[in-house]
Formats: sequence, structure tokens, C-alpha cells
Amino acid sequence: MDALTLLTTRKSNKKLTAPAPNAEQLERIFEAAMRAPDHGKLHPYHFIVMENESLNKLETLLKAAVVEFDLGEEKLMKAENLAHRAPMVIGVVAKIDPTIAKVPGWEQMLSAGCATYGLQLAAQAQGFDNVWISGKWVNGTALREAFGCREQDRVIALVMIGTGMEKAERECRVIDTKDFVTYL
Repeated sequence: MDALTLLTTRKSNKKLTAPAPNAEQLERIFEAAMRAPDHGKLHPYHFIVMENESLNKLETLLKAAVVEFDLGEEKLMKAENLAHRAPMVIGVVAKIDPTIAKVPGWEQMLSAGCATYGLQLAAQAQGFDNVWISGKWVNGTALREAFGCREQDRVIALVMIGTGMEKAERECRVIDTKDFVTYL
């Protein structure tokens, strides 16, 4: 698949099963992610790979966040399912260094977001579907501690990766770019 086709046909898929990327494929995914735009060459992100038994730990961490933020019984059940939605989950932490005036925190956050998107594209290019999950629960104290976050860091994504359970070709919606582009 050529790059433009990948970029214009990428879509999220929440229905994932094994297999997940193997070690070699995962290394390629991280190599691609680390090519994200990065003013100052800071690499302001960190990846946490969870699979097998560590998905049970993720479930516990997500449930703790639901309780911490009093999100209700429905979210508690969703947290249980979310942790096991895919055979692999990659947590992404934006590692913000507020002491670097040349590269403000918002720019470091954007770099981490671009790295996350690169991760998704590299997984897709190797035949793995994925979906980027966020929400209030990524701010849970226990999850942040488990991911090694400092006060200024932000968990920006839980990327679920696996093999799509739906093999039928789904159409990508066509987006009219005229609504999003202005020329000066």
C-alpha cells in the first residue's frame, strides 16, 4: 500500500483479536512513531506496551480511575471490557519538559500526538487495525503512576492494536476538504 492510500483510507476499528504485532513488527511501529515532527529533538513521549497478563493490570487501573472520578457503574463495566478489547494496548505518555522555553509544552504535546498517529499508521501498514482511546480515565492517579508520569506529563492515548475481526471492506467516508481549508 502506498503512503497516500494509507493516509486517506486509515480508519479506526474497535473489534480486534489476535494476533497482535510480534517483536519485529512492534519495533518497526516504534521506529515510525519516533519519526514524528519534533522541534528540539526531545522525543517528548514514552510508550507502555501491555499484552497478555498486563491487560488484567490495565483493567484494574482503569477501574480505579472510574472509582476515583465517580464515573458510575456503566463506566466500570466499560473499563473491564476496554482493557481486553485488543490483544495489545500501547499507552502513550506525553513527557512534557516545561523548562525548555524554545519548545513550549503545547508543542511537545503535539509531537507526542504525531508520534501516536505514526504508531497507528505503521500498525495499519503492517496489516493491524487499531483505535486510539482516551477519556477521563487516562488521568487516573494509579494509571499515571503505573505509566511513570510526572506531574507535568499527560497520558494521551491507549492505542488498542490487533487483527480486525471484520474482514469485509468497509468504505471510508469521503470528507469534503472545502469545509476545512481556506486559502489566503
